[in-house]
Amino acid sequence: NNNNNNNNNIIIMMFCTIHTRTSTILNQAIKNRSVFYRAVVSRNLHHAKKKNLVVPPKSNHYNSVIATNRSIIKQNVPATTTQVAWKSTLRVDPDDDNDYDHHHDNTENIRGGYNVSKTFRGSTACKDAGIDTLGITGPTTIYRNLNYQELYNHEVSNKEGKIAKARHGDTFAVDTGAFTGRSPKDKWLVRNIGSESDQNIDWGSVNQPTSPEVFDELFNKAVDYLNTRDDVYIFDGYCGASPVSRKKIRFVHEMAWQQHFVTNMFIRPDTINDDGTDDEEVDFTVINCCSQVNEDWKRHGLNSDTAIVFNIEKKCAVIFGTWYGGENKKGIFSLMNYWLPMSNVLSMHCSANVGVDENTGEEDTALFFGLSGTGKTTLSAHPNRALIGDDEHGWDEHGVFNMEGGCYAKTINLSEETEPDIYRAIKTDAMLENVALHDDNNVPDYFDTSKTENGRVSYPIFHIPNYHKPQMASHPKNIIFLSCDAFGVLPPVAKLSTGQAMYHFLSGYTAKVAGTERGITEPTATFSACFGAAFLMLPPTRYADLLFQKILKQQQQHDNNDDGCNVFLVNTGWSGGPYGVGKRMSIDTSRACIDAILNKSIHEASFRRDDVFGFEVP
Repeated sequence: NNNNNNNNNIIIMMFCTIHTRTSTILNQAIKNRSVFYRAVVSRNLHHAKKKNLVVPPKSNHYNSVIATNRSIIKQNVPATTTQVAWKSTLRVDPDDDNDYDHHHDNTENIRGGYNVSKTFRGSTACKDAGIDTLGITGPTTIYRNLNYQELYNHEVSNKEGKIAKARHGDTFAVDTGAFTGRSPKDKWLVRNIGSESDQNIDWGSVNQPTSPEVFDELFNKAVDYLNTRDDVYIFDGYCGASPVSRKKIRFVHEMAWQQHFVTNMFIRPDTINDDGTDDEEVDFTVINCCSQVNEDWKRHGLNSDTAIVFNIEKKCAVIFGTWYGGENKKGIFSLMNYWLPMSNVLSMHCSANVGVDENTGEEDTALFFGLSGTGKTTLSAHPNRALIGDDEHGWDEHGVFNMEGGCYAKTINLSEETEPDIYRAIKTDAMLENVALHDDNNVPDYFDTSKTENGRVSYPIFHIPNYHKPQMASHPKNIIFLSCDAFGVLPPVAKLSTGQAMYHFLSGYTAKVAGTERGITEPTATFSACFGAAFLMLPPTRYADLLFQKILKQQQQHDNNDDGCNVFLVNTGWSGGPYGVGKRMSIDTSRACIDAILNKSIHEASFRRDDVFGFEVP
């Protein structure tokens, strides 16, 4: 994940010395990443020759070479077997109106059950709310953990957005201005020399260092601004469903819709502090002053007047200049990528769901690794399986747990026919970001990408009919790497050995999809270590080492390898040629591959070894 080839070589060699079983495959990557591109061309030419296709003239641009994987897509997928959703979920037949109405009633009950709202007023409001310790003493009204109806009332009263007339219920919609995706070049970490974080963080282009002095200036600027306001919004919630490793996070916002976003995305407390008291220690605080900018960014040595700055030792972060909701959640996920591995818990950029094997009665957990836009949310929302979460999870000695309390799904080309669970989750209490609204009634148009291709919806997880109430499940039986292959070379599905799994996990080959980051307007091939390099705080090998240990342990506990922990690579990108030439895999094609993995029918297929990549292809 580093542009410096020497650093790449060091990282890969380090991992080889730790796990000699993987050295044969990993050494292939040491030469240079261009090896992968040469393999891309080699595979394309091999298939073109075999199929008697016309090969274009040689070009310096590898993505001009035509791939020919159409035949792989059209293979017959074995018939699926019945899977049973976990008994704790609210199971709904998407085609049964009675079932859907029943789920709607349950959603209303859960929505009404979240009511820990408290408003502090008067000269002691900041002290009573506990933010005076931050230096925030000016506001005389503090809104803490407003319930959903109160949030809606504030959003409308403050004129913070529009009410979208979504098919399944009125949904509040906001426009985040110039920033419709994350701004990774504006994220900074304070380098406190000699501290634990200084010695462990993988400093570089992802984890950009800044000084304690710069943070102090920005922190004081944020506090001074909030002290000019009459009111602020506070949300106290949790990141991590496991009580052993969860973190209590406090957000201080200037607008109601921002509290709405984190209310959807983080774990909502049962009581104001989850134990009936007001003195539970906050593990980390985020002060979001999105309406303000940093005019001194050049003097501070930053990249623009937008700044997202985290100070681990001071347990605080400040945000300036970006209204994008995702900065709130991804910043905390990055911190979990620091905290959890330091305690030997694997943090993962993946979605997860769980079913029950009808033959054994055991839980059947599956993980879906992938960057934004590769299908994590879509493919993990399965009508016959329970959703644990769609983006961020941990894996400890007890199993898998969700870090979040909601989902943050892309809305581009969304329809009820192709993605019914997500489409129907867009209703009251969900929140749309940067989605086009048409007609006088503000009807959302998910096919209109004139604003951005990264239109989003955040919603509480209980909007999904088959959600897994405990938010924790057993160790995974299947791990799926989702790669959006912009070159159109990878097959729709391939089975990986443990060594190959480590290679692909460390390589993280995929494509950044338009809109997910500022400046990305079309699929761009990238290598993102651990399928989440933008959020890793430690060296990639720390996460790979933990994953290797956990996979190996699960395999050792099962005589039949197919019943242990299997790893597959699924291409949700292009086939028949690169972007601009071939076509992207349909959702139905990807779902067929996923279903074959989850119902084990893929193990009944015959496999061939790919000459270039070495993995097994059915």
